[in-house]
Amino acid sequence: MYRILILLPVIFAFIFFVPQSSNYEESTDGITICHTFLPDDMRQFALDPEFQALHASPLPLDYDGIGKKITFKTSDGTDAKGYFIKAKKKSNKWLFVYQEWWGLNEYIERQSDTFYKDLGENVNVLAVDMYDGKSSSNPQEAGKLMSETKDARLVNIVNGAFAFAGPKAKVANVGWCFGGSWSLRSAILGGKNTIGSVMYYGMPVSDIDELKKLNSDVLGLFATETRISKEVIEQFDANMNTAGKKLTYKIFSGVHGFANPSNPKFDEENAKVAYGMALDYLKSKY
Repeated sequence: MYRILILLPVIFAFIFFVPQSSNYEESTDGITICHTFLPDDMRQFALDPEFQALHASPLPLDYDGIGKKITFKTSDGTDAKGYFIKAKKKSNKWLFVYQEWWGLNEYIERQSDTFYKDLGENVNVLAVDMYDGKSSSNPQEAGKLMSETKDARLVNIVNGAFAFAGPKAKVANVGWCFGGSWSLRSAILGGKNTIGSVMYYGMPVSDIDELKKLNSDVLGLFATETRISKEVIEQFDANMNTAGKKLTYKIFSGVHGFANPSNPKFDEENAKVAYGMALDYLKSKY
């Protein structure tokens, strides 16, 4: 009994003062998922009031798109959602569109339609809903939605999109902010089906072994900001070079979200240049 009493303080100290780790990893169809927000995960910023302040509530938009809302199967048994515009003729050409942190709203639907038309209507365009039907126009709520996404579910949604497109699909990806990161991650997950990735001001993947899985080059369209900074982008460029992959990028003198027409700080001139670069890049892939 005396020995137990002596040891009790040591036991309590170990329980309460030794740092406890909540990290764990799982492998999901070829990509390793770590269940903490790593330095290259945009969700680390989601609840930061300063980052939320960069996202003014979207301006109202009443838009009736040319596409249709669909569901598609995922391996976890829960159907995923998307906004789909089918090519006029049967085609293995695909563009996956990844939402900003607001969710798959009418602005994303309109931009998906714009890509479809400007690509000549011979490319299937699928805007992938990464929030399973949820969206918000409130910065704090949008940050909460982004922070609550689960890695395995996000990967299953992307893999479900590739399965929906089919084994012969040639897929390019484009996205903004949270979706900019997922444009790159989708390209990694897509393997040989990937033909390109355009990422607007999204946090790059830093793991060189993951970047080596890319089957394409990447176009990065970034903003002048402190989080996804010039240093972060230059390191991404170096990592891509180490991985034997090509990155073409431009840092625009605009705020995060400068290319989003829903943003009251929308920079029409820079957005036009960025879209021209994105469109030229995508046209070169099809």
